[in-house]
Amino acid sequence: MPANFRVSPLHAALLVGLTLPAAAHAQTAPASTDNSGNSQTTPPQSTTTKTKTLSSVHVTGSVVGNDYESDTSSVGAKVPTSLRDIPQTVVVVNRDLLDAEGATSFQDALRNVPGITIGGAEGGQIGNNINLRGFTARTDIYLDGFRDPGQYYRDVFDLDAIEVLKGPSSMLFGRGSTGGVINQVTKEPELKSFGEVTTTVGTDDRYRTTADFNQPLSDTAAVRLNVYGQDMHTTRDVQKNQDEGIAPSLRFGIGTPTQITLSALIQRNHDMPDYGLPPINGRPADVNYKNWYGLTDDRTNQNVNEFNARLEHVFSDSVKLRTQLMYSQYDTNARETAANSVVTNTGVTLNKNLGNPTDLPLQDLYVQLASHDRVIHDTILDSQTDLTTQFDTGGLQHTLITGVELARETYNNQGYTRNGLPLLSLLDPAEEITPSNVTTTVGNYAQSTGKTAAVYANDTIRLNDQWMVVAGVRRDEFDAHISNTVSLPAYAQQTVYFTSVRGGLIYQPDEKQSYYVSYGTSFDPSLEQLTLTNGTQDLAPEKNRSYEIGGKWNLMDDTLAINAALYNLEQTNARSETSTGEYTLDGNIRVRGAELGAVGHLTKNWQIFSGYSFMDGKIVKAVDGTQGNVPANTPRNTVTTWTTYTFAEHWEAGGGPTYMSQRYAANTDMVSVGGYTRWDATVAYHQPRYDIRLNVLNLTNKRYFDALIQSDGGRSVPGIGRTEMVTFTYKF
Repeated sequence: MPANFRVSPLHAALLVGLTLPAAAHAQTAPASTDNSGNSQTTPPQSTTTKTKTLSSVHVTGSVVGNDYESDTSSVGAKVPTSLRDIPQTVVVVNRDLLDAEGATSFQDALRNVPGITIGGAEGGQIGNNINLRGFTARTDIYLDGFRDPGQYYRDVFDLDAIEVLKGPSSMLFGRGSTGGVINQVTKEPELKSFGEVTTTVGTDDRYRTTADFNQPLSDTAAVRLNVYGQDMHTTRDVQKNQDEGIAPSLRFGIGTPTQITLSALIQRNHDMPDYGLPPINGRPADVNYKNWYGLTDDRTNQNVNEFNARLEHVFSDSVKLRTQLMYSQYDTNARETAANSVVTNTGVTLNKNLGNPTDLPLQDLYVQLASHDRVIHDTILDSQTDLTTQFDTGGLQHTLITGVELARETYNNQGYTRNGLPLLSLLDPAEEITPSNVTTTVGNYAQSTGKTAAVYANDTIRLNDQWMVVAGVRRDEFDAHISNTVSLPAYAQQTVYFTSVRGGLIYQPDEKQSYYVSYGTSFDPSLEQLTLTNGTQDLAPEKNRSYEIGGKWNLMDDTLAINAALYNLEQTNARSETSTGEYTLDGNIRVRGAELGAVGHLTKNWQIFSGYSFMDGKIVKAVDGTQGNVPANTPRNTVTTWTTYTFAEHWEAGGGPTYMSQRYAANTDMVSVGGYTRWDATVAYHQPRYDIRLNVLNLTNKRYFDALIQSDGGRSVPGIGRTEMVTFTYKF
């Protein structure tokens, strides 16, 4: 363990989090039910044979029902597979955990995954921008296995789970996935009738309603409808989100050899962008956390329309076909204002590239606003076809998945610049709408198109009862072009051919233990995000590789799952800017780390979801002056723990901490934010027909920074202050 490992705060957070419910009086164990109030069934087994997965905890005597443990995931092998048979770290945040925490957004859900940090896009703050194991994952977000590239704010109202696969995974998902991928798993129609309506009221004017209705249409068909609407304000006075969405789905042929699933997501966002606080002397300005360096008529309006069709056919017990088609359309109209530079009372502009160094008092400093306005329209049409076959060769058992993917993406971005924006006091900025004398200039219009054609194969080979081998290969052709009306280059085109590989060796001495070593690769073309920095258009893709060794254990009669891993993740030819403004592939970025996770029941009444991540990130080589620095938004230590205890038959109480150590806003390491520990808590009362839950976010009202935005020297977005929410759920 490194000498500068921060033992005290981490151990304090873990120990207190683990013992939070210890004082509760033990009672009869809770029943395990799903969201509809029915008993859960055992999850589907791995596609390989002679394995045993963790079973769900089934206890009786209470109407309290939730289970944070998930036994299988489709993110690591294209089909539902036991977690112990995936030779990589996988974290599954399921519906029960989301409900217990009062999580409503994609960002809230991902706080449960150590090694994930929240960031801003390089040119601004639109949608969910995630860093995973030290690398951006903005285009590595998926919906039911399909790339979900839109820059929008995702909600969890229609999700059963969020799956996070860590480490390069281009063999499974194509371009990107340097640090891993995040897959959203939507709810599906079921052959039982149920429904629930949930209403949340919280402090600072937080209002939200969701509904989930499921109805069988016949013995083999069902329909499901999820809807939500919210008006959510925060402890940041001006910031607010007014959103609504609907997600219908139809499923035919349930339980028959041929199943067809049709689904859609229609979402409308009317949100207020938050660019946070500018830096002073390399740290976020020491001002009131409610300070707003924007304009009150800023907005980010978004329309999201996604449609998915899936056909699954079982030819026999050993041959299965799945073909899917998704079309998505995303529209964003953003008028966003942020602090561009800090200016003294004598008119001198501070050097934002050095963190705005100054000896002046804050009352002598001002903030010059600048606009980040754009209208974005992007689409994706994606098709995937997978054939799964099981067969033996000699004494070896194979589960072979072969497939093909064809996709076409478009991205159009019209930029605008507002001129004459005001100068605000750093210490006491006035909240105002856009002044009448501000004019607007039409900026660059970028048009991009990307096409993907890929074939892949992944074979899971069981050598005997103890040993398995996982081997996969994928060949991608990615063709993209972009044109600009103002920015350079005026036109660029790039065709990339890349072969991604994946390999793993798994040793399972018994049903309680699984050990693995794995290797994986990925690639990042210059036009990966269908945007381009001039000078990078002729560069080859960045290449990434990862080595991982780990173990997964089923303890306490299969009620508690533990996982641990060590890894080395490296971008071997990172893009680096020379002093002449040109770019080369001479860089090298490395993250070495360790992960530890625990999920399940410590007793019949006490369960936990906890994880720890250690990341030793370093820019090993660069020609832009950042060599030796820590990569942006890569904290050395993160801990997350959520634990609850059920008692007195109907009651549940718990909570836990989230700890994150110090991080830098950009690779220059000029602006940093300190570490923090945030505590959340909950108390719930359960009945067969209804639940009442109180959630308190940031229980101690900790001042901390949530998202980091690397542009303009590095901005820091304050986290939410203490927030109380009461949620009432009625089930029928």
